[in-house]
Amino acid sequence: MNTEVFPILIVDDEPNIRTGLAHALQNDAYSITTARGAEEAWNLFRSEHHLLVLTDLKMPGGSSGIDLIRRIKDERPETLIIVITAHGTVETAVEAMRLGAHDYLTKPIELGTLRIQVRNAFEHHLLLKENRRLRERLAVAGEVPEMIGHSAAIHDVFVRIHQVADTDVTILIQGESGTGKELVARAIHNLSHRRQGPFIAANFGALPEGLIESELFGYEKGAFTGAQRQKAGWFEMARGGTLLLDEVGEMMSKTQVDLLRVLEQREVRRLGGAELIPLDVRLVVATHQDLEGMVASGKMREDLYYRLNIIPLRVPPLRERRDDVPLLVQHFIRWAQGRHSRGPKQVASAAMRALCDYSWPGNVRQLKNCMERLVVTVEGPIIHLDDLPTEMQGRRPNTTFKRGPDHLPETTDQEVPTLEAAVAEAEKATILVALERCDNHRERTAQLLGISVRTLHYKMNRHSLQ
Repeated sequence: MNTEVFPILIVDDEPNIRTGLAHALQNDAYSITTARGAEEAWNLFRSEHHLLVLTDLKMPGGSSGIDLIRRIKDERPETLIIVITAHGTVETAVEAMRLGAHDYLTKPIELGTLRIQVRNAFEHHLLLKENRRLRERLAVAGEVPEMIGHSAAIHDVFVRIHQVADTDVTILIQGESGTGKELVARAIHNLSHRRQGPFIAANFGALPEGLIESELFGYEKGAFTGAQRQKAGWFEMARGGTLLLDEVGEMMSKTQVDLLRVLEQREVRRLGGAELIPLDVRLVVATHQDLEGMVASGKMREDLYYRLNIIPLRVPPLRERRDDVPLLVQHFIRWAQGRHSRGPKQVASAAMRALCDYSWPGNVRQLKNCMERLVVTVEGPIIHLDDLPTEMQGRRPNTTFKRGPDHLPETTDQEVPTLEAAVAEAEKATILVALERCDNHRERTAQLLGISVRTLHYKMNRHSLQ
């Protein structure tokens, strides 16, 4: 049970708002401090430790909320910030998000939404703290930098990696496609006494049967038509290091016999050669198939199976480690931002809930590809629920929105959308009506809606209304 107190700094020049917000958030989990302006808030922030700053953007005096955000992020980048902005100035909130704000609220403030956003920020802080604590604990035995997670399921994998890494025993890694079996193999290699040697990853499923023997064992010049030079095989290339044989369930009968002989004799002979090369390699094998079932059906040799299955290591699918989804989402967003030179992105709370609830049949690989696509295609700083692929939005496939005479969404009793989805649909419908009345004239449409042209463009892009 968590007993940590979450220190919050509320910044607003209006006393009634400061008092109201503090009263709305008052409970045993939060410690509330208030400030009348940016300068007072900055002095409090430097003298006290606040994990969350809730600040208005427009305040009297020389410093604005934007200035305060810049100074806070320069001083302590890990501080979470929720900004408060008036209706019609959403573009200022967008600027704040680019500077690293965690979320934003628009006036008049709905206290239920305020409590939810603050609770989400608190949970985000606890999640990052727990992940940091786990990594520090694992660092005592050696880091696993290739892998990310704090769930019990992935922690069990970390523990097993440390147990087996510094040995030469054969490891059988089992897990669905996309779970990160090769990452586990690399972590084992990097924590082993063979870490200075090569890591060779070979995939039986990527080669036709006719090429596997020459790739596995290598060949001498002239061993067969087209063999114009000597070539080392996978075992020879991995000497002194680790050899990962992926998708071992794809091996045909002859390859199984050849591999069994190598494991028993601990030596390799190139095709067309006479020299016996001693086996000096740590073998790790991986598969997404049920090898025990393949033994029962006669598709895999039983003696080979027991040679490979000395220490089994199961990598859980992402649906069994949903607590890790927010960490993985943030990690892949940062990775994609760097790779594609995109600005910072935040995931709205409804979108994050949908990502956590999704079953992820393609596992971590699918999540990585999804985040890369969203970083590239979402133009604003916030990834909303509607930005996600349809199958991830948590709606029933047959749920449809019908526009009634008041242009608001209608649903049946069984088809209730999320509040965020309903608001987004209503906003889109209202913009369409305004555009129609103004003959698609952007400035008149923005004036009719009571927003700036820039905000109108942002919302039209978000709803794909070009």
